[in-house]
Amino acid sequence: MIDLYYWTTPNGHKATLLLEELGVDYRIVPVNISQGDQFKPEFLAISPNNRIPAIVDHAPADGGEPLSVFESGAILQYLAEKTGRFLPTDIRGRAEVMQWLFWQMGGLGPMAGQNHHFVQYAPEKIPYAIDRYVNETRRLYSVLDKRLADREFVAGEYSIADMACYPWLVPYERQQQDLNEFANLKRWFETIKARPATVRAYAQAEKINGTPTVTDASRSVLFGQRGRT
Repeated sequence: MIDLYYWTTPNGHKATLLLEELGVDYRIVPVNISQGDQFKPEFLAISPNNRIPAIVDHAPADGGEPLSVFESGAILQYLAEKTGRFLPTDIRGRAEVMQWLFWQMGGLGPMAGQNHHFVQYAPEKIPYAIDRYVNETRRLYSVLDKRLADREFVAGEYSIADMACYPWLVPYERQQQDLNEFANLKRWFETIKARPATVRAYAQAEKINGTPTVTDASRSVLFGQRGRT
């Protein structure tokens, strides 16, 4: 059994995408980040960066005590390695997947996240910041589109690299992007969207939370934290 500490964000969706593909038993523990659940001591014990998702594996491969893992990319890698699925074992195939997983973690996710912040949530509309992150998001879409020109998925077979990237493209309209400008990316996007596991993962999200996470009341919880608090 896997306990998944989760909220309905792109990083949260990464974990449910993989867990649904794997078909393993898991239990969702909602962490309502708009209400500050991410700062509760019991959550910080497994996710010291106060971010979702995190997991607790009650049956780790070494047979020892339950094992907790935080950071979405680390969770994808951990589960893929444990189950032997969606991450190649040969050196070249593994390198391909891991490069694109890290590309998402270090590029697509942070840049699209800043795009969301300055376009949707910042109390002051700053044209320079909006242009900076909308344009960088578009550049990253272009990188992925070129990568997909001669292959079905990011690293050959469907993998955790695809599952890491897909949720960050779901809100493409909010990112001020047009998928019709990226034919290869659009084909890849529609293919993943239609996968039964993807449908199930996003159905889980609707059951957990169907309302906006960012509201006037939640802004200080989500955006007002400093190291001393």
